[in-house]
Amino acid sequence: MAKPILLSTPHIGDRELEFVQEAFDTNWIAPVGPHVDAFEQEFCEVVGASHAAALSSGTAALHLALQLTGIQRGDEVFCSTLTFIASASPITYLGAKPVFIDSDRTTWNMNPELLRETLDKKAKIGKLPKAVILVHLYGQSADINPILEACNHYEIPLIEDAAESLGATYKGKSPGTFGRIGIFSFNGNKIITTSGGGMLVSEDPKIVEKARFLATQARDQAPHYQHTEIGYNYRLSNVLAGIGRGQLRVLEDRVNARRNNFAVYQQALGNLPGIEFMPEAEFGRSTRWLTCLTINPEAFGADREQVRLTLSKEQIEARPVWKPLHLQPVFSGCEYFGGTVAEELFNHGLCLPSGSNLTREDLDRVSKVILEIHQQVKH
Repeated sequence: MAKPILLSTPHIGDRELEFVQEAFDTNWIAPVGPHVDAFEQEFCEVVGASHAAALSSGTAALHLALQLTGIQRGDEVFCSTLTFIASASPITYLGAKPVFIDSDRTTWNMNPELLRETLDKKAKIGKLPKAVILVHLYGQSADINPILEACNHYEIPLIEDAAESLGATYKGKSPGTFGRIGIFSFNGNKIITTSGGGMLVSEDPKIVEKARFLATQARDQAPHYQHTEIGYNYRLSNVLAGIGRGQLRVLEDRVNARRNNFAVYQQALGNLPGIEFMPEAEFGRSTRWLTCLTINPEAFGADREQVRLTLSKEQIEARPVWKPLHLQPVFSGCEYFGGTVAEELFNHGLCLPSGSNLTREDLDRVSKVILEIHQQVKH
């Protein structure tokens, strides 16, 4: 039986183990330590942020970002609809209400014109959101400037969910560093990983300082354990931060490998009828964290699900793109603004194996299966 080809697996090297061994040798196994401090500093240098707090997950970072923005029960928070549920679930942790915004076809991310139109409508009835969560999807930055301009016009904080876009650029800068707060993820499937972990960044040192405070159970400065606020157990461990430090050193290599995956797929499959790859916007560089494409069944001869299931039979993991959050049963009562762009991308979109440790043989095997599907239906 052929070996499984998975969607996006961790890619660990030797340097990570050196940092972890150092944590063991010095007995810094606790949730804080020198690797955590160094990881925060080095991450800031990589993305161009001023301040960062290393946390247990991207979801934890987003939860704190919303709380630090002042989100309260009953508030509305706008959010991209084409994304993983973790982009919106923290809104509900605080008793607030998600409002979902459709995508544009150029970036697959939040539609800037639609956001501005929706904010204008909400302003007229006195129901502006208390924050906007902008997701940068599949390694591709959204068109940040017009979105930030619309938010600033109404003095609405912009929170950037850059969980999937570390290593990407928007006009030469890292997405996640434009809004009031940005968050990143180091989950096992991300472009770099700490097995589980996240980062919160901001230009405001008070925000990051408060994030660290809340993330360590909101323990007051006292010789005893004293608490005047409710906090969380959200800090990243020193051991995992050591992994992150090693991973940061190969971030650019990982980006190049994933972009090479995309180039191989595009060369093999790009001329097939009905196949369209996720575009790369002209304003920046996508990491191609996942290589995504859409399949027009009439032109290609098979639909997205038929292709996915055929790949699965060959021990190849491929997944549909995110199901839009406004279509999720758990958010069935939430407002949604837009058309059918995100829904169409979900209905036709497929994510191909994209790990930075895939071999050329792996990529060719994936491509061959898809080519054979088309050849069979053509005849």
